[in-house]
Amino acid sequence: MTEWFREHLWITYLLIFILISYVYNKVFRTRRLPVLKAAVIYLLLAAGAFILLLFQVDVGLPIVPSLAIALLLMLIVRVRYWLQARNGRKS
Repeated sequence: MTEWFREHLWITYLLIFILISYVYNKVFRTRRLPVLKAAVIYLLLAAGAFILLLFQVDVGLPIVPSLAIALLLMLIVRVRYWLQARNGRKS
């Protein structure tokens, strides 16, 4: 899997950028920002994604799998909250 990420750098970069953007939007964004500030945030996320790409490809750290696990954990928490809310409405 690591070799595939090394061979397909653009796809790996896009995966990293999409995953960290999703995590940012679901965890850290509290309110809607003005357009210019949002553009600055996404430019910084793009720069961070490039640094994480270097860690993935050169150092061999499992960045994409780690972000995927973070996404899975966020999904599990969301399902758990949904189930608790559904059970609360039944009572």
